[in-house]
Amino acid sequence: MLNNHAKLVRFFSQCEEVVGRKRLQKMIYILKKAGYPFEERYEFHFYGPYSEELTLRVEELCNLGFLNETHEKKSNYHQYRYSLTEGGEEFLTHYEDMPFKDMTEHIHNMNEESSRFLELVSTMLYFDQLSRDECEEKVRAVKKKMNYTDDELQQAWSFIDRLLN
Repeated sequence: MLNNHAKLVRFFSQCEEVVGRKRLQKMIYILKKAGYPFEERYEFHFYGPYSEELTLRVEELCNLGFLNETHEKKSNYHQYRYSLTEGGEEFLTHYEDMPFKDMTEHIHNMNEESSRFLELVSTMLYFDQLSRDECEEKVRAVKKKMNYTDDELQQAWSFIDRLLN
């Protein structure tokens, strides 16, 4: 019944913490596009792919005591941090037989990147039905204010190629 919640808890069990709601959205979306069985539906939003379902599930996991959410006030925004609690670890023991590939390498690679870069990668993956040239043109149109460079686009393609292979 709580399989989708368990998948998210499994994700958090494989990373120390996730800093930022936008980063969390992008990481789960990228993992979903890489074939991990996350079932949240995504729509295109201001910062690229966004899932209201993911937002609600994370809130439920926090309310259940399975995730810890802390926030600190930065100069003009709030920074959120998420980490697994002991209750979350206990919850996960009920789903040990749920098949789920290890994500730690992908999580580590994504944590090495900026939120800006993850936004670019997730946006490119959102338009993965297009050719590379069409995708780049679309990204430049919908993310005009981000002013992504040719070098950033190439780095994103390399990241995607490593992720999917």
